[in-house]
Amino acid sequence: MGKRRRARELALQSLFYVDSTSAPPLEALDLFCQNFPPPKDLAQFFYELAKGVINNQDEIDRLIEQHSNNWKLYRMSAVDLNLMRIAAYEFLFCPDVPRRVSINEAIDIGKRFGTAESGAFINGILDSIHLHLGKEEKAEKKR
Repeated sequence: MGKRRRARELALQSLFYVDSTSAPPLEALDLFCQNFPPPKDLAQFFYELAKGVINNQDEIDRLIEQHSNNWKLYRMSAVDLNLMRIAAYEFLFCPDVPRRVSINEAIDIGKRFGTAESGAFINGILDSIHLHLGKEEKAEKKR
């Protein structure tokens, strides 16, 4: 398993913890890292993902909700939602990561940590976001 995959899995676990506690998100992340310190070779990408999702969660959640027909965020499993948050963060803020890679990683991790339906659910929403962002980028280039 690659380093980035392991960093994504650790980011998922940390965000799951952050969601399950009443502490402020960055404090909860710090507490998680005190108990489960990320390995040095994963730390940079892990922190970029975890802190990036936390710091941009409102924007990311709006994007996910716009593309999740008839699904409110509070009804989604925490695993699926946090994987989509990580992928959406990568879409928006990690231009070095191809969107298809982010989608495939989220699907694969979802199959491991989520339910039998997680892969298809995650794929449907992330693919919709990917197509939407692609259209926006094309429109920007035409201007």
